[in-house]
Amino acid sequence: MTSKERISRILRHEPVDRIGLFEVFWRETAEKWSAEGHFEKPEMVSDHFGLDVRRTSGEVTPGNLRMINLVANVDAKDELVEESDTTRLVRDGNGALLRWKKGGSGGPEHVGFRVEDRQGWEDHIRPHLLDEKTYARRIDFNVYRDLRQKCARDERFMTCGVVAAFDLMSPMCGHENLLMGLAADPEWVRGMADLYSDLTIRLLGMLFEREGLPDGLWVWDDLGYKHTPFMSTAMYRELVFPAHKKLFDFAHRHHLPVVLHTDGFIEPLIPMLIEAGIDCLQPIEVKAGMDLLRIKKQFGEKIALIGGMDERVLETNDLRAVEQELASKLPGAMSGGGYVLQVDHSVSNLVNYDTYRFFVDRGLELGSYRS
Repeated sequence: MTSKERISRILRHEPVDRIGLFEVFWRETAEKWSAEGHFEKPEMVSDHFGLDVRRTSGEVTPGNLRMINLVANVDAKDELVEESDTTRLVRDGNGALLRWKKGGSGGPEHVGFRVEDRQGWEDHIRPHLLDEKTYARRIDFNVYRDLRQKCARDERFMTCGVVAAFDLMSPMCGHENLLMGLAADPEWVRGMADLYSDLTIRLLGMLFEREGLPDGLWVWDDLGYKHTPFMSTAMYRELVFPAHKKLFDFAHRHHLPVVLHTDGFIEPLIPMLIEAGIDCLQPIEVKAGMDLLRIKKQFGEKIALIGGMDERVLETNDLRAVEQELASKLPGAMSGGGYVLQVDHSVSNLVNYDTYRFFVDRGLELGSYRS
């Protein structure tokens, strides 16, 4: 069974030979393992481990999340404002000040924002997004074409990655301003979410018409943090759900399953995410309070699952602990189909190569349906 066949069937809860395999690696991790001689270049890590799923941003983080670029001023280069030995402070095309740690794979620190309210949005962001002359420049056709051709040759399941409404709004105006807006100016937030969704659909339509369809749509939208979502279920229903449903409906009209990536604790939102149209949830972050087996029991008949294996266990480099993590979760996760093996976020450089090799080999051994 090819990777493309396997993942297509897993997402439909159909019988397969084994569980699927996907992963995200810190760039430092891939660089370390490459320097140790396990593969020639960091970018070869996905092929080295035979991952079944690929996405346009790549599996090494940070990756290219701007294949569909919805930064307001698409022609603006990130402006270096300040630099130290350990960090770089840059202003992006949204006018946001972001401090990036050098040599780190995490997200940036949000320092300041040109947009703090509805007026800032109307003045600095919305006019750029409505400028149709920029639309072709917002799409990286080459990245998409190259991955699509490679996945066709290798018979891998290829996903086109896009960032959805909440994760487009939060780095543009900041989480604090956005969350205040949810309560104080909900029509502003709903309008932003709708425009981002409409424009994403417009650009994807242009991309697919020129280059052809992928096998699935990979959607990033971090909706939670530790032990709680960023918003109430009522706020999600009213302000974000319509934008999600619009995007997911577009994917389904093109017969594309939707994989939703959302970090944090988002369990209260899952019923509405299913209603909106997700086919698969990833990465099921243990340290935020998510529980793979609980979610499998509650929702496993309706959606497939990717992840949920505690990455911190791998960081111990104790193979007995890794074996226990797999043995305690895999039988339940793979029961009835619909599971793809991955850690619950991404593989840090504290994980030794031999540890991750064991995780994959033993996971696929335990994850076989043939016996």
